Amino acid sequence: MAGKFCITKGKDGKDYFVLKAGNGEVILQSQGYKSSDGCMNGIESVKKHAANEANFECREAKDGRMYFVLKASNGQEIGRSQMYKSESGCMNGIASVAKNAQDSSTVDEREDT
Repeated sequence: MAGKFCITKGKDGKDYFVLKAGNGEVILQSQGYKSSDGCMNGIESVKKHAANEANFECREAKDGRMYFVLKASNGQEIGRSQMYKSESGCMNGIASVAKNAQDSSTVDEREDT
């Protein structure tokens, strides 16, 4: 089963997207976007940049858990992962984003569109 990008509207009125793996698990979430066009551009940026492992950065949270961010070529953060218990979990998450991003469909789940 292929992954998919799901677009939602946050309580703050901004548009957000998540990338879900084929099993439905969220593997990457975005920042908030003021416009639908900005959100769609963010999805396209994930598709473009997820193929290059150098665009991912594993980080350690204050509580010791690991997460990763995906950055565009200009260094701007495009999205970040959930928390992982280990660095190997973090690396598996990166591999999942790289695998799922390219061919994922986009589903608009906003209620007011």
